[in-house]
Amino acid sequence: MNVTLRQLSYFVALAEERHFGRAAERVHVTQPALSTQVRELEERLGSALVDRSDRSFRLTPAGDEVLASARRIMGEVERMETAARWQDGLSGRLKLGMIPTVAPYLLPRALDLIRARAASLDLRLREARTEPLLDALADGALDAAVMALPSGRPGLVEAPLFSDRFVLAAGRDQVEDMRATGAAPRPGELDMSRLLLLDEGHCLADQALEVCGTSRVATRVDLAASSLPTLCGLVGAGYGQTLLPEIAVSTEAAASPQLAMIRFAEPQPARMVGLVRRDLGGPDGWFTDLAAILAEAGTAQCERAARAVG
Repeated sequence: MNVTLRQLSYFVALAEERHFGRAAERVHVTQPALSTQVRELEERLGSALVDRSDRSFRLTPAGDEVLASARRIMGEVERMETAARWQDGLSGRLKLGMIPTVAPYLLPRALDLIRARAASLDLRLREARTEPLLDALADGALDAAVMALPSGRPGLVEAPLFSDRFVLAAGRDQVEDMRATGAAPRPGELDMSRLLLLDEGHCLADQALEVCGTSRVATRVDLAASSLPTLCGLVGAGYGQTLLPEIAVSTEAAASPQLAMIRFAEPQPARMVGLVRRDLGGPDGWFTDLAAILAEAGTAQCERAARAVG
């Protein structure tokens, strides 16, 4: 029996996860099935790849060599599959990830454009925070992802989509008081004790602190269902202030009538939202086409917000 790509992919997952259960979950099989394939690989190669002499997970010297070779082989196979799959441009199945502070605001308009321009595209969407999306890109579980740039990971192609400015969101009475002073707020002058942020792991919280020029910990909303709509609801109820990305303004303003926004003084803080994929070479017309659609949708949503905030 020859070595199979399945065996190599299971072994790579096991080596990277360092745990049979997690590796099986990653490749969507049962743990016994994964163990069987790894043992068959060892038998075919005539050498133990995993040291099973104690409870700690270790590869044998042979396992280290096979892992390096398996990664090269799997990488070449994926490049071949990617090149073949995207010969016809933006069609077929596309696995797209998107961060939660962009997805609900960009997707409605973007999906309309995709239906109109790429009707044959089978789009599979995943909403997750930045780090899980980057991991999924690295594993090949996603073809591309929408997130704030730069991604901070090597080996990626990044296409800027649109600039998403931040506005200060607060209760309507608070914003009216700020407008009455005639001076636009400045991020560095905000009262950090009143600034509400999403819980740990959301890139938007880190971006807000960076915009404010501080590493001090603001008041974080630590809820099991922590999300931007939840945060805006609390802010609208008068529990503090937050930095709201422009793409979310029209949706959140409609959902929370007591929420109001005011622009910062120039230069207005912003994040760059972009489309990211692995640098696998081959045709990338699909990536360019998708980026153009998402850029159009995001720009239109931000322009709508610009009219609302003024």
